[in-house]
Amino acid sequence: MSAPRPDRRSGWVIGRVAGAPVVLAPSWLLAAVVLTLVFTPSVRTWTGTGGGVLPYLVALVFVVLLFASVLVHELAHGLVAKARGQQPREFVLTLWGGHTTFGGAAPTPATSALVAVVGPVANLLLAGGFLLLADHVAPDGSVLRAMAWAGAVANGFVGLFNLVPGLPLDGGRILEAAVWAGTGDRHRGSVVAGWTGRVVAVGVVLLVLVRPYVTGGTPDLVTVAWAALIGAFLWSGASGAVRAGRTGRVVDAMTITTVGRPAVAVGVRSSLAQARATAAAAHAAEVVVIAPDGRPAAYVDADAAARVPADLAGSTDVLAVATPLPMGTVVDGSLTGDALLAALSRASANGPVMAAVVDGRVVALVRTADVVAALRR
Repeated sequence: MSAPRPDRRSGWVIGRVAGAPVVLAPSWLLAAVVLTLVFTPSVRTWTGTGGGVLPYLVALVFVVLLFASVLVHELAHGLVAKARGQQPREFVLTLWGGHTTFGGAAPTPATSALVAVVGPVANLLLAGGFLLLADHVAPDGSVLRAMAWAGAVANGFVGLFNLVPGLPLDGGRILEAAVWAGTGDRHRGSVVAGWTGRVVAVGVVLLVLVRPYVTGGTPDLVTVAWAALIGAFLWSGASGAVRAGRTGRVVDAMTITTVGRPAVAVGVRSSLAQARATAAAAHAAEVVVIAPDGRPAAYVDADAAARVPADLAGSTDVLAVATPLPMGTVVDGSLTGDALLAALSRASANGPVMAAVVDGRVVALVRTADVVAALRR
């Protein structure tokens, strides 16, 4: 599975491909141990071996091969993405298999779909290779033949399951790209594929729980636990896609008008009365105090200003009721969408209130809380 993510997770870097690190997450060790223990009884059945260390070693080798197949899947995503101009940031093997992260989203629906589909295709090709090994190379009844068959089945399942059309699976990314191409709206694609992913998550759990009853049995506790974990993982990823799609629409429509409060500028020597009159004339909600060098230096604290009686406003210096604006809390008010959000994010690191300027003129005051509220809406 693939997704743009901002930060590299902790883990061990075991190499670099396409300019990106290959990372083993700590959770991979847990997965390797658990899967080795889970597969060991099957290895005994396949090979006819009894106790001892050999079945565990064979199971461990199979688990390593399985994760190697997952890595091939992820490398396919990254290599094709780089060929299409989308730089991979890291390849990570985790408890849930793996994922590829990128520095940004795919630029076109075609790139998104192509990057998504090559992962499952790589697994299906591996499944074919393992099948040929089992049928034409490995001796009958050998450990190699059993492992080759297991590799073919595992890769075939991973390839086909990832093509199911629901995020966070690769098939969901393909569906997202199709909706994006058909409507011109990337975010609608995310919402549609996210909702489909939720249906898939519920369907996986129901299939595991209901199928044993249909065949006259009952689901065992381990199977139910795995189904619940996988269903929860899929539901979480699908829900994240729905939220991301809705938030993306808000970001695309974001302007200083939608997140800021209209503001006017006054000089540092102005009185509170002058500031009030200037704001009233411009129908502005905020007042920004400009330093002698032309930099927005402070903003009037509405609560502090409200406590000043009207008859004292003329003799009250505006700085007496103002809060300083730290350096770096000025943004370009002509920006929109992702560019505006990125500028606000950088400026908010210096202070929670920012002045927006267009052509050297203060047009608005933006509070981080208002931006967060807009994104949530």
